[in-house]
Amino acid sequence: MTERTLVISPNWIGDAIMAQPLLRLLKERDPEQAIDVLAPVSVAPVWRAMQEVDEVVVTPFQHGSLQLLDRWKFARKLRLKAYQQAYVLPNTWKFALIPWLAGIKKRIGYKGEMRYGLLNVMHHDVKVRRGSNKPKRPMVSFYAALAAPPTQHAALPSTLPRPTLRVTSDQITSVLPYLGLTADCPLIVLAPGAEFGPAKRWPSAHFAQLAQMISQVWPKVQIVLLGSKKDHAFCQEITDAVPVVHNLAGHTTLTDAMALIAYADVVVSNDSGLLHVASALNRPVIALYGPTNPDHAPPFSDVKKSLSLHLDCAPCRQRVCPLGHQACMRDMTPHMVWQEVQTMMKTIHDMDNDHTHFGSHSRSYFYPILMKEKV
Repeated sequence: MTERTLVISPNWIGDAIMAQPLLRLLKERDPEQAIDVLAPVSVAPVWRAMQEVDEVVVTPFQHGSLQLLDRWKFARKLRLKAYQQAYVLPNTWKFALIPWLAGIKKRIGYKGEMRYGLLNVMHHDVKVRRGSNKPKRPMVSFYAALAAPPTQHAALPSTLPRPTLRVTSDQITSVLPYLGLTADCPLIVLAPGAEFGPAKRWPSAHFAQLAQMISQVWPKVQIVLLGSKKDHAFCQEITDAVPVVHNLAGHTTLTDAMALIAYADVVVSNDSGLLHVASALNRPVIALYGPTNPDHAPPFSDVKKSLSLHLDCAPCRQRVCPLGHQACMRDMTPHMVWQEVQTMMKTIHDMDNDHTHFGSHSRSYFYPILMKEKV
C-alpha cells in the first residue's frame, strides 16, 4: 500500500516556496509515497507548480478565524484518505488540531503555540526576540529539518535542494496576449508589493525613476507591475509617473503572474512572495531588502543580486518602521538598482544559452545596446 503524507502549508506564498525542498527530501527518501498539500486558496497555485505534490486540498478556513466546527468536519473528510503522517508547517495550534482530529498517527512540526499532544514528533527552534540583531535560521533549512528526526538534523544533506517551480510554455504563450503583451519584445517585471507591511516597500517614486531609466535606454522593453489588489493603488502612482508601464497589480491571478515571471528577462522585487516565485522559476532577480535579513530568505536563481544597506537599525523585522524614516528602503537609490539591472543584463548576455534558458528575445534586443555601452 502506498504511503500517503499530508503537508499543511504556511499561509504566505514565500514561506510555501521555501518549504518545497522539504518535499523533495521526503520524495528522495520514499519516491513512491503520495504527498498531498493542505493550502489556502491564495497559496494553492504555487503548490500545484511543484512536481512533488500529488494533490492540493484547498482549505475552507478564513484567516485568523477559529472555526472549530468547520475544522472538525474537514478533518473527518481527511480521515477517509488514511494519511500515515502529517507535516504541520504553520506554528499555530489551529492547524495542528486538524491532523489530530483526522486520526493521523504521526504528526510532525515545531513546538509553536504549545502544541504538545497535537504533535507527537516535536521539533524545536531557537527563538529570536523581535528587535534582536541575531539572524533567524534560513527558511529553507528551517522547513527541511523536519525531514529528519528532531535529534538528527545533522543527518540532512550539507547542500539542500533549492526551491523549484514549473510553468509550461503553453501557460506563457496564452497569458501574454491575454494581458496585452507581446512575445516580440523583452519583459522586465517590477514587484512593488509587500503583504507583510509597508516597511518592506521600496518607495513608489523610486520604482518610477527606475522604470523611467529602463524605458529611456531600452524603449521597446515591456515593463510590468505585478501584485495583489491591495498593491494596485501603490502601483498606480508608478504608472501615473511613467505611463508606458503596465499596471497589472490586482488584474492577474497568481497563476498568470507566475507565467509572466517565468518569461521575464529580469525581475526587480521587494522581499515578497513574488520574489520567491521568480527565484524558484530561476529568473534573473534583483531583491530589495530593508527591514528583513537577505540571508534568511534569499533568492536562489543562477543570476541574482540581493541589495541591502545593512543599516545599524536593520533588520528590525517590523511591519512598519519603528523609527518613522524607513531609511533602509528610501536610501536605496534608483541609480543603485539601475546599475544592477544593467550589470545583470550583461551577465545574462554573456552566459551560455543552454545553461540559462533565457531565450533569444532578450539577446537579440539587448545585444547592440550592451555592446555600445562597453565601447
